[in-house]
Amino acid sequence: MRAGDRACRSSVVFDLRWGRMLGCGHIRSVALKFQVKSDDEQEMVVSEASPRSPSVARRSLLAGGLGAALVTASTPSRAAMDSEASSDPRAYLALIEAVAQAGTGEGQPDALLAELDRALAQAVGHKLFTVLVLNEEVGRNQRYYSNQPQAYPVGGSKPVDRSSALYKDVIVGGKPRICYDYDDIKRAFFDHELIRSLGCESAVNYPVRWNGKTIGTLNLLHQAGWYNDRNVASIGPFAALSRPALVEIGRSLK
Repeated sequence: MRAGDRACRSSVVFDLRWGRMLGCGHIRSVALKFQVKSDDEQEMVVSEASPRSPSVARRSLLAGGLGAALVTASTPSRAAMDSEASSDPRAYLALIEAVAQAGTGEGQPDALLAELDRALAQAVGHKLFTVLVLNEEVGRNQRYYSNQPQAYPVGGSKPVDRSSALYKDVIVGGKPRICYDYDDIKRAFFDHELIRSLGCESAVNYPVRWNGKTIGTLNLLHQAGWYNDRNVASIGPFAALSRPALVEIGRSLK
């Protein structure tokens, strides 16, 4: 950002740094800063983070304590270009605000998760979206939300396999996992045929973290090649906003 830019109407800065994404894919360490200078003028700065930088995310506050991330690591893919929110920072921030507001009303946690589903469909894209809540005491991941309940009903659960890459990398390591194509899907999911029958051949499992631990995952699935470094990084603020819902669900499971 230029030091002389003093006429900024608003400023949103998110500095996201992480190293290699384990599992099916990996992400370069990147940082992006975005500043709205006027109604018509915007400025974005992208830089690669130092490999020695700490693996932390620093969020600025936006009107009422709303964190925002605008991150890119490569040329926008077809998936990113298809999404208005991916190309328009204001649309992206509006979706984050909508999820934040949904969490203030009654009917929780269902109201927040329904808005989260809608927002992620626009910001990132998915054909199948589920929310799994980790129950370590009984060793199961319980499905609390699904946008395709006939194929993946709410209340269903999967055993926690502590020897799996998903557990080591996503649950313990706290890193998102990308499956880029059907070969990745077959290696990662025993129910890959059902997944493919829904038109899904790529996926991302994004951990929701609280107090140093993974408490659940946001799971987005779409056609082959849909997910990439850029759109997966943009899931972060939505995962953060989902924490109250997953904490409440986790308490009800005990």
